[in-house]
Amino acid sequence: MPTHAIPYPRGSGLSRWLIVGVVSGAASVLVFHQPVVEVFRAFALTHGIPYSLQPTRPLGVPQVWSLVFWGGVWGALLAATLARLDGARLLLASLVFGAVAPTLVAWFLVAPLKGQAVAGGWMAAAIALALLANSAWGLGTGIGLALFGHPGRRANPRAPRERAHG
Repeated sequence: MPTHAIPYPRGSGLSRWLIVGVVSGAASVLVFHQPVVEVFRAFALTHGIPYSLQPTRPLGVPQVWSLVFWGGVWGALLAATLARLDGARLLLASLVFGAVAPTLVAWFLVAPLKGQAVAGGWMAAAIALALLANSAWGLGTGIGLALFGHPGRRANPRAPRERAHG
């Protein structure tokens, strides 16, 4: 199957791509990530509370808004990393990126800094929750990028580009 190279966005295209990454990443926390936490809670697999307003340390920001902020930061990183992908490849790569990158950082950097157990204490439910919630976040971010990130990108890259007259 032939492949084609998608150029890395530049100028205003890059700005738009990264902004959509931030917005999609932030929104994906609310629409994809937190519902997965709720499903785990409904089955008594976690004590985590979705959409928690409990203050975080040290700034006292409600937990859900901290997650939304970091979802936006990770959304920009995902967008910058996967800018050459489109369609199904973008969605699959976003899902994998979400499962791997933020999960590893949370397990091996953030948790020790907060005095928490590495990798959720190696408990199966905690590992599954992290991987599934973050992969759902990644998928949601990828969907946002696919829908709004590249305006005017043709579905068929081999199709001739229409020229505007006037």
